[in-house]
Amino acid sequence: MNNYNLLSVEDGAPIKMWTKGVPVEEEARQQLIQTAKMPFIYKHLAVMPDVHLGKGSTIGSVIPTLGAIIPAAVGVDIGCGMMAARTTLTAADLPDNLAGLRSAIEAAVPHGRTMGKRDKGSWDTPPETVDAMWGELAEGFKRITDKHPRIKNTNNHKHLGTLGTGNHFIEVCLDEENRVWFMLHSGSRGVGNAIGNLFIELAQADMRQHIANLPHRDLAYFEEGSQHFNDYIEAVGWAQDFARRNRTVMMQNVIAAARKIITKPFTAGVEAVNCHHNYVQKETHFGQEVLVTRKGAVSAQKGQLGIIPGSMGAKSFIVRGLGNEEAFCSCSHGAGRTMSRTQAKKRFTVEDQIKATAHVECRKDEDVIDEIPMAYKDIDTVMTAQSELVEVVHTLRQVVCVKG
Repeated sequence: MNNYNLLSVEDGAPIKMWTKGVPVEEEARQQLIQTAKMPFIYKHLAVMPDVHLGKGSTIGSVIPTLGAIIPAAVGVDIGCGMMAARTTLTAADLPDNLAGLRSAIEAAVPHGRTMGKRDKGSWDTPPETVDAMWGELAEGFKRITDKHPRIKNTNNHKHLGTLGTGNHFIEVCLDEENRVWFMLHSGSRGVGNAIGNLFIELAQADMRQHIANLPHRDLAYFEEGSQHFNDYIEAVGWAQDFARRNRTVMMQNVIAAARKIITKPFTAGVEAVNCHHNYVQKETHFGQEVLVTRKGAVSAQKGQLGIIPGSMGAKSFIVRGLGNEEAFCSCSHGAGRTMSRTQAKKRFTVEDQIKATAHVECRKDEDVIDEIPMAYKDIDTVMTAQSELVEVVHTLRQVVCVKG
């Protein structure tokens, strides 16, 4: 028996929602209905318990399509996702004062946004490891920019191996046996943003004669076989590769930084996981090859490991997929916001942030109030709602958190 709520849509595909016990905002529900009315939705939409309003399509939704793709459903943080690595360290091996470890990580990984003339979020001169990784990406990037030169002058090479801002983070965590993990969250940075925005605009331009007939202009799509469809598949695939490599470079630098602070020798990489949660790829479901867009959702094929982070100051989970076909083998990508960043900054104070993150070595200032745990859904409720989608392998709690 499947533990989902079924929402029937007039003149649209059904919506199956794994949201029992979790609040779903009315705006998100209406946005799901709009997407379900697109004529190429395959079978049904699958909605994860972290669902909330997004641009184009709802965050926390799985959108299977036949013969078409919606660039705004994938979004502009293409390939955004998580990486985690378990180490041979335990909590007793960490220094008593974790401020030095946090500072070392912050020095090793560019993060944040442009501050005056200095861009904190990119490399001044990329290190050799980044140059080598970019060398593997450069040829594909040239093929894309030969057709779409607007993307060429993006901050791509200098953003490889950098964190970004917003809800992107690097954490040092402890599991249920007090083993130390490194975990991080980021995507394809400026170049992925540029690719996403370009193709959203191209889809809207291609459909300018029909856009008034769409449920929303951000649901503009490319039909399979068209030139822009093929170009987008190539570009989005490259951006997803960039995002995965971006996380790999950051993890290498985080581990190297930790070795400078932690005196005990250690290895890292046991049960390493690197997974997207904003992406599109071809998969086979119910005997049919389809395009599956996961916007704020993680692949949870049977036996597949994934990461579901809680909010800043809350616990996170390493999970194993149960291969639930009704959910297109997916699970949530986190807890999910309950309010906008603007609302959070109006409602909470620095004192609230200090109290909520008392157990974590992290920034506690007004610029991170929008990431306060109370701006997110309760992660335990979210996990209960998707108990038939994944099983918990490890429960992690943060002790260090680096924010952009």
